[in-house]
Amino acid sequence: MPSVNPVKRWRLKAEPDPAVVRALTYERCPQAGAVILAQRGIRDPRMAAAFFRPSLNDLHDPFLMAGMQAAVERIEQALGDNERIMVYGDYDVDGTTAVALVYSFLCRFTGNITFYIPDRYSEGYGVSFTGIDRAADERVGLIIALDCGIKSVDKVAYARERGIDFIICDHHLPGEALPDAVAVLDPKRPDCPYPFKELSGCGIGFKLMQAFARHNGIPFEDLEPSLDLVAISTACDIVPVTGENRILCHFGLKHLNDSPRPGVRAMMGMANVKKRLCVGDLVFSIGPRINAAGRIEHGRQAVELLLAHDQRQADAIALLVDGNNSQRQELDRAMTQEALAHIDGDDYLRSSWSTVVFNRAWHKGVVGIVASRLVERHYRPTVVLTESGGKAVGSARSVKGFDVYEAISACSHLLEQFGGHMYAAGLTLPMENLEAFRARFEEAVRMSIRPEQRVPEEEVDLELRLDAIDEPLLRILKHMAPFGPGNMRPVFLARGVVDSGQARIVGEHHLKLRLMHPESPGRSYDAIAFKQAEWLPVVKGGAPFSVLYAIEENEWQGRTTIQLNIKDIKQGVEGVLVGEEALAASGS
Repeated sequence: MPSVNPVKRWRLKAEPDPAVVRALTYERCPQAGAVILAQRGIRDPRMAAAFFRPSLNDLHDPFLMAGMQAAVERIEQALGDNERIMVYGDYDVDGTTAVALVYSFLCRFTGNITFYIPDRYSEGYGVSFTGIDRAADERVGLIIALDCGIKSVDKVAYARERGIDFIICDHHLPGEALPDAVAVLDPKRPDCPYPFKELSGCGIGFKLMQAFARHNGIPFEDLEPSLDLVAISTACDIVPVTGENRILCHFGLKHLNDSPRPGVRAMMGMANVKKRLCVGDLVFSIGPRINAAGRIEHGRQAVELLLAHDQRQADAIALLVDGNNSQRQELDRAMTQEALAHIDGDDYLRSSWSTVVFNRAWHKGVVGIVASRLVERHYRPTVVLTESGGKAVGSARSVKGFDVYEAISACSHLLEQFGGHMYAAGLTLPMENLEAFRARFEEAVRMSIRPEQRVPEEEVDLELRLDAIDEPLLRILKHMAPFGPGNMRPVFLARGVVDSGQARIVGEHHLKLRLMHPESPGRSYDAIAFKQAEWLPVVKGGAPFSVLYAIEENEWQGRTTIQLNIKDIKQGVEGVLVGEEALAASGS
């Protein structure tokens, strides 16, 4: 049966230590919940209590971060001398939330402060010479760079020549040499003893303000409302929602829901979000609108929206941001269709293990999104390029477990610049190197990708019949939020389910179902399978099939019900998990 989606393999997670499961199982935590907790590294009731009840008291001491003392002292010197400060950040969600957080907090102590977001098209990512020149023109003495700067050795040296100091707050991997800044705050520095390495750029900005507040006897409560911005950045920058990030995200979501700032309230209205925000809402409704400002117009617009104190002002800016997001969506759709058609019509691309596509007419601000769409469809490391300033510029996205940054590094002799991490990267190269880059990137992928990384995989937490879903399990799942990388919403396998006869296509290729086991018709659940309309003939055929599902709450017209989010569907009942066929053949 033809499918618009890649065929996925299903793999059941390893069974945890039975002794750990027994230790975690009690009246309010059924065995299924205990298994899921144990799979996530929770070994005893004490760890479970800390997981279910995050505490701000468990945040790490910010002064454990290398360079923190020097950073705080330099800020205090600037404030004492009434020196002009520039808060500088990248144009994406992480950068703009970080700028809004640090700028708004420092505004309490000085009026001699400004912020700067580089232009995506004329300046590109990170610290720019243009930004430093602007700072010099405005007589800035200190730049606090957020979510960028870790590799800006030449830019920081240039700033020093112009009499400007830098404090760098970054979370990307450093290069061989660190910039000669007053302080470089980055837990990924090899010499940094900070115990948690996965903060977002905004999270590191928050730690800087936490250290500043502590050093000056400012109550933590004064800083706590800004955790809403940390939660947005943590969700949208796809950093692990574990450890310290889980605490920051938990309390940030609380502030977002209990007292959203005007800019967030305005975006919720534009996105028609009428329920309590969760991580998914931040990723799919709030984040894209913040990002759209920098993609279509200018990232400064997003900062102004997040800083707005008046609801009327926030609503006006949000209207512009929402218009940018609509334009971004249209560009996304058109460019994705063009790229898919290009792949389908090219023999080399159809047979490649990687995808590198170029079109000089494509919009630079959307190439990363399109790369993600192509990975969804063809599931292979992907680079999408366009022309800007006479160069080929673009973004790369990867598949699970494959380091696309390393593959791009293998092509460094063909590139003018590149940066990023395992799953996403940006790059610039001369136009004449395009074909050589495509060939070298393909070679790098073929040399290092493992066979299993070429097939999308869904990890299954537990096999669970639909009629085994009960209140204690639902309660445990609810308290496992916030979900995200490192703590994804649990995925269950149910075999031998059928549709009650209500299956239909809704929206854009989504499948609406009501599922049950034939022998338990009284225990049926509404279900939605996003972008899986191709399965309608199988579902309506009447034969039992198997599904992977997550359990979610659906709010509609003031009523909350359980809804299953169907991750994938397979025909039949046996042999749906990796290795089952081999086990059956061997008689095991």
